Amino acid sequence: MRGQASFDLIEAPWIRALRHDGRPTEVSILELFGSAAELRSIVGEVPTQTFATVRLLLAILHRAIDGPQTTEDWHELWRSGELPMEDITDYLDGFRDRFDLLHPRTPFYQVADLHTSKNEFFGLERLIADVPNGEPFFTSRVKDGLTRVSFAEAARWVVHCQAFDPSGIKSGAVGDPRVKGGRGYPIGTGWCGRLGGLFAEGRNVRETLLLNLSGGLSEDDLPAWERPPSDAREADVAGRPDGQVDLYTWQSRRIRLFADADGVYGVLIANGDKLDPHNLHGVEPLTAWRRSPAQEKARKEPLVYLPRTHDPDRSLWQGLGALLPSATGSRSSRDGATAVAPAVLEWIAQLEVEGLLAGDYVVRTRAIGMEYGSQAATTAEVFDDSLTLAAALLKEQDTELGACAVGAVADAERGVQALGNLASNLAQAAGDRQPGARGKAHELGYSMLDGPFRSWLAGLRTDTDILQARREWQLAARRILGDLGRQMVADAGPTAWVGREVDDTRPGKDTRHVSSPEADLSFRRQIAKAFELAGKPDRDEVPA
Repeated sequence: MRGQASFDLIEAPWIRALRHDGRPTEVSILELFGSAAELRSIVGEVPTQTFATVRLLLAILHRAIDGPQTTEDWHELWRSGELPMEDITDYLDGFRDRFDLLHPRTPFYQVADLHTSKNEFFGLERLIADVPNGEPFFTSRVKDGLTRVSFAEAARWVVHCQAFDPSGIKSGAVGDPRVKGGRGYPIGTGWCGRLGGLFAEGRNVRETLLLNLSGGLSEDDLPAWERPPSDAREADVAGRPDGQVDLYTWQSRRIRLFADADGVYGVLIANGDKLDPHNLHGVEPLTAWRRSPAQEKARKEPLVYLPRTHDPDRSLWQGLGALLPSATGSRSSRDGATAVAPAVLEWIAQLEVEGLLAGDYVVRTRAIGMEYGSQAATTAEVFDDSLTLAAALLKEQDTELGACAVGAVADAERGVQALGNLASNLAQAAGDRQPGARGKAHELGYSMLDGPFRSWLAGLRTDTDILQARREWQLAARRILGDLGRQMVADAGPTAWVGREVDDTRPGKDTRHVSSPEADLSFRRQIAKAFELAGKPDRDEVPA
């Protein structure tokens, strides 16, 4: 690197954030911790950058306070009104060389002398996730944004690269014994790319950091900057990760920035430390987990859990059952459980149970993840969704409230399924041989239920009348889907009204007649069954 001698991430502004009035700002690490209560949220060029940055800040805070070891330790931080800046400053002062983006020997999250046999480097499209590799015409970036970026932006993308870099062939770094023919063959995506990332957002950055600051760290759980500096080789990862801080700063890649006094103009990215995600549910708190019978068979292990990634075709609330501790069961008695809730939500539930967090405290559960293309070698799209939940809803002990929420999702699924059946029958009645009517109806139904469900869910509290709340949701959902169904029937046209004979897939049946009146009648019956708690429909609703 030439010209610029240093870019100290502890002191120099580089983290993007929003103030409470909506104004964007850039702050240093120390500024962020010092003004955390005055900042609404951390933001990034892409949502996955936000998730990666939050994890970095959590690692710093965990190590600065050496904990929290107990919920009482956590409560002292929560009540204080500010973060422990003396502890944070003292801690960071001991690692200033490791937080210098341009340090000649230990640049932050990089390897100073990383090089290939040809001493080459590459364009910034390999580092910047909003520039699809090989498809630059799909990006909002202009040419100047690709040829050079500021040190602040480069720092954000380095953090993001370690967390979410796609898999695929990487540059073959000299000194890495895994390199063959000058190439580094795939070891998988960055660690966060394996997750269905999820964290809790409070009313400001201070609350966000503390809500995700779950306790019980081990002495060996160290971040990357407290470990020996990386070189081109894979580190000795036997027995690791040592804990959540280790995972928050996992060095999935070996990176080297190329810069001059005006900014960063090139990058070299090689393979870093490989990590197998199976059965890390006791270590990684910021994702839900699913049981994998296929992996149990392949590994010959009785239980194998893998991170539950986000489905870009489904809203977060549609998978609510996998998020709530009350729905998935205790982490200490999960023998054979098909799902494990995110540990961060169980932590918040524990705080509420112990009276350290008010039961009516509202948590915004933010879900962020990366979807990759073929063989996970390219970036396809980013998942970003959120749900507003009362802390009481997360309590494993409060099974009735959790069951109410999960049951409401099931109500929606049954209703949308009925709408899909109606759309399919109407298409057959009209002689439409084009597939897709059912899928389009599902998409429409869920989109129309999305806002009302989120509002209903946010209103659940410890003193909620559960039966009445479920009835109110069914009434709302029945009205919405009923209106959609009536409109579909009205739009079906005269051909569908007459109908036709179609193949019947039921056992012992050859054909059946389908028409819009018959499809309508079937839909009405299905809707009535799906929303039984709603009672008899009003005259302006779908009749039973």
